[in-house]
Amino acid sequence: MAWIGLGMRMQEKKKKKPQFMMVFMCVPVAPGKSRVIWAFPRNVGLWLDKIIPRWYYHMGPNALLDSDMYLLHVEERNFAAAGVQNWHKAVYVPTSSDNMVIAFRNWFRKHCRSQVGWAVPTADQLPATPTKDKLMERYWSHVAQCRSCSAALKAMKALEVALQFASVAVVGFLAVAKGTLVTSVVQRAAVVSLAVLCFAASRWLASFIEKNFYFHDYVHAYK
Repeated sequence: MAWIGLGMRMQEKKKKKPQFMMVFMCVPVAPGKSRVIWAFPRNVGLWLDKIIPRWYYHMGPNALLDSDMYLLHVEERNFAAAGVQNWHKAVYVPTSSDNMVIAFRNWFRKHCRSQVGWAVPTADQLPATPTKDKLMERYWSHVAQCRSCSAALKAMKALEVALQFASVAVVGFLAVAKGTLVTSVVQRAAVVSLAVLCFAASRWLASFIEKNFYFHDYVHAYK
C-alpha cells in the first residue's frame, strides 16, 4: 500500500504542469464606463508574491488597460455608428479566437436586445469623448483606492524629495569645504558626480511616478 501511495503521489507531481491565466471581468457601471476586475491565477512562482510588492504587479495591467480602454472607446463609437444590430459590420472577427465575442454578442442581442437597461436611461447613451488625459488617468481610477500603490507613491515622492535635497546638500558641502576637507581634484570630482547622480535619480524617479501612477500616453503600432 505504501508503494502504491508513493507511486500515485509521484504521478500527480508529474501531471502538474505550470499554468498561467489572465482573468478579466468588465462590469458596466454607466454609459461609456466599466469597472474592470482582473486576476492572474497561476500554480508556479507563488514565492515571488512574498518578495515582490503588489504595486509592482499592478503596473503591467495598468499599462495594458490603458491601451485596451483606448481601443474599446474607439470600438464603442464604431458600434454606435453602425447600429447595435449591425455590430459585425464595425469589426472584423475572422478567427476561431473570436468565437466568444460572437457568442456574447448573440446572447446580448437575444436576451438584452443589444442594450443595457441603465437605471437612468438617456437619449444619447454614450457621453462626450473625454480627453486622453482623462481617459487614461491612473491616480483616481486606481492608485488612490489601492493601499499598495498609494503607499508606494508616498514613499517614492519622499525619496524624490530626499534625492533633490541630497544633490543640493552635496553642492553646498563642496562650496563650504573647498580648500579644506576636499583638496584633491579627484575628491571634488567624486563629490560633483554624487550631486549629479542624486539629481539625475530624482528626475528619473519623477518621470517613473508620472508614467506609472498618474498618466502615460497611449502607445500602439496603429496610433
